[in-house]
Amino acid sequence: MHRLFIPWLIRRSLLLACIALFCLSVAVSSFSNMDFPPPKDYSYLIFETKEDNTKWFHERGPLWQGQAFSLQIKEVLYHKKSLFQDVLVFDSAHHGKVLVLDGVIQCTERDEFSYQEMMAHIPLYAHPNPKKVLVIGGGDGGVLREIARHPDVEEIVICELDKDVIDVSKKYLPFMARGFDDPRVKVNIMDGAKFMEENQASFDVIITDSSDPVGPACVLFETPFYKAMHGSLREGGIVCTQGECVWLHVDLIQPLVKAITPLFTSVEYAYCTIPSYPSGQIGFIIASKGGAGCKVPTRTPEASVQKELRYYTPDIHKASFVLPAFAERAIFGNDR
Repeated sequence: MHRLFIPWLIRRSLLLACIALFCLSVAVSSFSNMDFPPPKDYSYLIFETKEDNTKWFHERGPLWQGQAFSLQIKEVLYHKKSLFQDVLVFDSAHHGKVLVLDGVIQCTERDEFSYQEMMAHIPLYAHPNPKKVLVIGGGDGGVLREIARHPDVEEIVICELDKDVIDVSKKYLPFMARGFDDPRVKVNIMDGAKFMEENQASFDVIITDSSDPVGPACVLFETPFYKAMHGSLREGGIVCTQGECVWLHVDLIQPLVKAITPLFTSVEYAYCTIPSYPSGQIGFIIASKGGAGCKVPTRTPEASVQKELRYYTPDIHKASFVLPAFAERAIFGNDR
């Protein structure tokens, strides 16, 4: 090759890289600078029955129309509006402490472990050697608690937009918030999209522990956010995001999976059971940047760690990707 041609190729490559970064920056800034409306009042979801004077939290919303879920309240521990959302914590009759954001149950002490363990351990055990992990959201600390079980992870970074969620969780949900106690954890109170824009090709695993696609979390279910995650991943990296419910939300899941498939080497869907979430099930969108997919773990928990886990096992890892026929067809279009 002509020696004068080499510098031209370098300049051309740098120009294309700059254009790509600029386009990503524009896409990210379009939602990272979004102004959020004032949080709504969800006090109407708490009511007292006339028959026996018991108090209940009654969850219902636009994402699961025509159905509802109720928990009996022993005591309301905290109920205030943060800058972004309505934050409620109560002690329930049979589910322990409960965290509710904008009228939607985020976790209960009784069953939170199934979601936290699968959200963290599927991508981490699918990766051969994760060293640096980013968590977007997850201010309750549950996912951090599970990541901290991996001794070879060197750095755990969390970006939580709402500081009040962290503070409230540390006070009322210590069984989850102890994840913040690990010395490897670095906390950033900021928009995760902006953070990823500033930290390209930096992480082996990115976990987005978001609430449902309403309010502040709506942008986390859009293609530009996945482009931002792809850019912040190292080669061979894995992203795992909250993927809604196949019984209720295939109309949300399918177009998102289709839209991000060209970005990643593999895009897969797994799920777990959790009684206090709508229809008792929640899914995970798991995508890799290089590699052969995440359906089979490349590593397994040490015996001492496995004894502490209450949901995740290597067998559950593999089984979680086996979808009912209707969900497989709806999400991936497979003719089964």
